[in-house]
Amino acid sequence: MISLTDSQKIGMGLTGFGVFFLFFGMVLFFDKVLLAIGNILFVAGLAFVIGLERTFKFFFQRHKFKATSFFLGGVVVVLIGWPIIGVVLEIYGFFLLFRGFFPVAVGFIRRVPVLGSILNLPGISGLVDKVSDSNNMV
Repeated sequence: MISLTDSQKIGMGLTGFGVFFLFFGMVLFFDKVLLAIGNILFVAGLAFVIGLERTFKFFFQRHKFKATSFFLGGVVVVLIGWPIIGVVLEIYGFFLLFRGFFPVAVGFIRRVPVLGSILNLPGISGLVDKVSDSNNMV
């Protein structure tokens, strides 16, 4: 079993609440307040889970400058009060930031019994292959 420090446990809770607020902010027609709270909690939780120094190193690498600017710019746009535009910017930045992780995640999901068979359906398989190919999202 994985041993977590107290700050990592707090970070997992903050990240979970952040995802919860982001989800319900989108379900409730892009509610500005819920999205803003979700963004703040998600970024703070990420910093608690992996540490402040590693968070800065992850976001502010030279080759991830475009992705970081889209993601954090989307957070700022949501905080200013334009939630739909901000969420679109955040999603694009998120895909650019974590595009190296998508092939691993898709490979894992394809081994899960029910989800794997869904991902291997003819129409979905091509789309998933495009998304999991890290060179397509430049």
